[in-house]
Amino acid sequence: MQLHISPSLRHVTVVTGKGLREFIKVKVGSRRFSYQMMFYSLLFFTFLLRFVFVLSTVDTIDGDPSPCSSLACLGKRLKPKILGRRTETGNVPEAVYQVLEQPLSEQELKGRSDIPQTLQDFMSEVKRSKSDAREFAQKLKEMVTLMEQRTRTAKIQEYLYRHVASSSIPKQLHCLALKLAHEHSINAAARLQLPEAELVPTLVDNNYFHFVLASDNILAASVVAKSLVQNSLRPHKIVLHIITDRKTYFPMQAWFSLHPLSPAIIEVKALHHFDWLSKGKVPVLEAMEKDQRVRSQFRGGSSVIVANNEENPVVVAAKLQALSPKYNSLMNHIRIHLPELFPSLNKVVFLDDDIVIQTDLSPLWDIDMDGKVNGAVETCRGEDKFVMSKKFKSYLNFSNPLIARHFDPEECAWAYGMNVFDLAAWRKTNISSTYYHWLDENLKSDLSLWQLGTLPPGLIAFHGHVQTIDPFWHMLGLGYQETTSFSDAESAAVVHFNGRAKPWLDIAFPHLRPLWAKYLDSSDRFIKSCHIRAS
Repeated sequence: MQLHISPSLRHVTVVTGKGLREFIKVKVGSRRFSYQMMFYSLLFFTFLLRFVFVLSTVDTIDGDPSPCSSLACLGKRLKPKILGRRTETGNVPEAVYQVLEQPLSEQELKGRSDIPQTLQDFMSEVKRSKSDAREFAQKLKEMVTLMEQRTRTAKIQEYLYRHVASSSIPKQLHCLALKLAHEHSINAAARLQLPEAELVPTLVDNNYFHFVLASDNILAASVVAKSLVQNSLRPHKIVLHIITDRKTYFPMQAWFSLHPLSPAIIEVKALHHFDWLSKGKVPVLEAMEKDQRVRSQFRGGSSVIVANNEENPVVVAAKLQALSPKYNSLMNHIRIHLPELFPSLNKVVFLDDDIVIQTDLSPLWDIDMDGKVNGAVETCRGEDKFVMSKKFKSYLNFSNPLIARHFDPEECAWAYGMNVFDLAAWRKTNISSTYYHWLDENLKSDLSLWQLGTLPPGLIAFHGHVQTIDPFWHMLGLGYQETTSFSDAESAAVVHFNGRAKPWLDIAFPHLRPLWAKYLDSSDRFIKSCHIRAS
């Protein structure tokens, strides 16, 4: 039997095996449907199935963990592509993106009481109102934006309070200075010569390990000195030169007279005891006067800085820190005059008063300085990306042509606070004059080269004169990096509480403060009477 179908699909002829023909006429019920239409439909669906097969194969090759096995799944896959978006889940409506991308100002949210305050309130309202995708996105956007604004305000307030706390003199420290000044006036033992007359020659003897500490903070200086001597393997070879200001000299002398650190040798001198510093014009004093004038107008003070609603809270914190009195302190600038302060010494280690020494530092004298002046730890390499990511661009304003023309923004910065200074090599350079030249340029430009501080001009003045030392010798950030672990800090030679959270303040990080407090004697009569707590 043979079957013949006409091209129109309307007639079918059947030829039987006996040679007879039977004509069969197929009646089509409606013009809307025909066998020809069915034929082309089959061709179309065959092509579609091949397309689905290719798409699923590509997904499999791409490693998609959930390949499509149905047309419904395929639709979900294709829909974001057709709409111009593809998401991880593939089912976010385009309307959500449109709403979230529209700007929302603070004024639009001001005074609004209908914005959900918590995620639970948000979910309850969405379920109750049966919102569509656009309304859902709008409510979510308003809630998140409001929370962001409140978080930013709270963060800036925290930075402001920390700025005020770190800029003020705690009553305990003020109490200690007053009691020691009184003790100096009534107790001959508090007025002993430091050091004793027979030990004076050691102050210029280069066979000793000479350390320099510049501070007007008696409590902080006592911790630095005690930690230095207690952790030294050869304390009899240590000479600690303490430089302070006129008002703190007598209390500082009283403390170290009544709390000797034998066999180490302690010298306490005030700035006015250096003849060259008290005669004529001295760059550091002139810079301080200019700095004070500019500082009084610097960005209008903390209230103007905090009132800026557009800047990132981290930037606000940096500007507040630039207003700290420490950056305008003579003790902070005096290190640039170390060669003149100690004309007979060849090498010294300079110490900040917010550090704690945890090991013997005598190996620092064995470091090969390779003709360089400043031995320092670099601060652009390390596991802690927040603390150890500082380059020249972190401190200097490279949008200023003067800075951009002379320095590389990607050059690694280094740390002040524990530095090995080769004074003999220093005297052969123009480091000090370079420091004051750039300091003057910054003041002339209304602080447009860098904000207040001594590290930026130090980076410039010592440029090309820095010898990198092992990071073990100096760990930074304990005053602004709460995530620093106690175990990591305990393993460093010197820990530095740079930042606002000084260890003698109540805002110190509780888990790091014991590193500093262990060198306080809670039974000491001055410590007890001023209610200074070790924890």
